[in-house]
Amino acid sequence: MIALVERLWSGFMPSLLAGMAVNFEIAGIAIALGLALGFLMAVARLRGGMTGTAAASAITLMRAAPTFVVMFFLLNALPRDASMSGVMTVALSLVPYSAAFVADAGLDALRHLRGGSALAALQFLPNVMRAFFVLVMSSSAGAAIGVGEGITAILHEAEQLPALGDRLILFAIGVVAFGVPLQLGFLLLRLLQRRLGAFLTLGRAHS
Repeated sequence: MIALVERLWSGFMPSLLAGMAVNFEIAGIAIALGLALGFLMAVARLRGGMTGTAAASAITLMRAAPTFVVMFFLLNALPRDASMSGVMTVALSLVPYSAAFVADAGLDALRHLRGGSALAALQFLPNVMRAFFVLVMSSSAGAAIGVGEGITAILHEAEQLPALGDRLILFAIGVVAFGVPLQLGFLLLRLLQRRLGAFLTLGRAHS
């Protein structure tokens, strides 16, 4: 047991932390691009007309686009001499989900703003943070194309451990490693909601 802990601590943990940084990097790129594209589509849907109809159709298509299909489409559709890193390929494959989510949440926020309810519109922020956490976990799809993210590090180390009990300990460490920062994120999310809600309620009371 002590030998296993020493092995995991000296070799596995650095690779796991490096891999988790890749997960967060992929999610950060995907949510940034999703915010830019999704906001434009939300504005188009709010204005309506042909542009709004086209945006609604694009959002429906992006909602239905499986990450793996988009990822392998990017890998095979791009010219062979085009240089794109595995991290960027995975991030782009997650953009349809993030953009569609942002477009839906953004449309609700814009409608609330138009109706004079800034407090309801602020729900956009925690919704985007929830989408970011989903993207962090979805970034493990990069393991399929050899991207060295956190799940890849866990699976690689598990192959080196012959005993089932040791593998279970390894998987438990992986669950905790991903679970702690995500739970802290949800805690910060709830605190942010309370602060924003209290701020806006106070502002309305003084207006």
